[in-house]
Amino acid sequence: MSIVLSEDRCCLTTDCHKAARLQCPTCIKLGINDSYFCSQECFKGNWEIHKQVHKKARNDKQNTEYIPWPGFQFTGKLRPFPKTPKREVPDLIQRPDYADHKKGWPLSEQAVKGSSHIKVLDDDEIEGMKVVCKLAREVLDVAADAAGVGVTTDEIDRLVHEASIERECYPSPLNYYGFPKSCCTSVNEVICHGIPDARPLEDGDLLNVDVTVYHRGFHGDLNETFLIGNVDEEGRRLVQVTHESLMKAIEIVKPGVKYREIGNVIQKHVQAHGFSVVRSFCGHGIHRLFHTAPSVPHYSKNKAVGIMKAGHCFTIEPMISEGTWRDLLWPDDWTAVTQDGKRSAQFEQTLLVTDSGCEILTQRREKGGQPHFMDK
Repeated sequence: MSIVLSEDRCCLTTDCHKAARLQCPTCIKLGINDSYFCSQECFKGNWEIHKQVHKKARNDKQNTEYIPWPGFQFTGKLRPFPKTPKREVPDLIQRPDYADHKKGWPLSEQAVKGSSHIKVLDDDEIEGMKVVCKLAREVLDVAADAAGVGVTTDEIDRLVHEASIERECYPSPLNYYGFPKSCCTSVNEVICHGIPDARPLEDGDLLNVDVTVYHRGFHGDLNETFLIGNVDEEGRRLVQVTHESLMKAIEIVKPGVKYREIGNVIQKHVQAHGFSVVRSFCGHGIHRLFHTAPSVPHYSKNKAVGIMKAGHCFTIEPMISEGTWRDLLWPDDWTAVTQDGKRSAQFEQTLLVTDSGCEILTQRREKGGQPHFMDK
């Protein structure tokens, strides 16, 4: 690559303070100023870092031309980016009833909507749930390995989609009530249901990836929040406390416990650390249906109906925010964000109530079961 001569500046290479007169030609084309190097050697040695500047500039330019909701008042700094078309699933993959519905309606769920009856799974159904939850965990681990600075959430969605198909799974979010992607990616102030797009992840972002897969008639559901690059101490604390709140809730799961007690445990822990519990979204029963009874609120003094019994299968998935617990919906009718624009984090596991406690069906099988953020 050739370099263009310009006026003297300081070299961009770290710890190189020489005068620089050589400017990157790609930066000139992209309108990037103050991009100078002292020599071809410094330029080549810094290329892996420097090319990220080009990528960001191209994406910024692309997004300045993408304004889907003129006049909408965003609560934080995050903005929507362009999205790729919905991905296809091969016909040989078994599909839930909403997969090919024009509006994505889950007719089997709607048939029991409003019922508080909690299904007790038999041995064959329990085995089906164990298999699908293991596969869901494998798919989420693929997303975890890919998440990093410069990677787009659309790329993560592609990897989740392909990993699901490789395991003979249908990605459950795809076309569920019309959702356009194969997983949810929620960044910073997005509480949940973020739609993957062309925005590259930035240093310091919090990213939640929510994966559900459908395999041989059953759904398995989990999510984790990942630290992207160098996250500040408060962001790390938010993620840590959110995970702790989930684990403390799981500790009380056993036959005879009322579902409403879960919210009491979560809110007590979260409030003690100065954070808030989102109220608009809750955990849910899961098996042959993606979402069903019981509803599992994460805040205290809720009115959840039901008592845990062996054979119940459900999720706990607390959404915890730095500031207010109140949420706002973007005009895409999916992306839920904090009303004050502050960050939110979430963790989720699918649980099976046993005779003496519970089994975490979606638990990570490496690193002692700890979430990925603890690896760093």
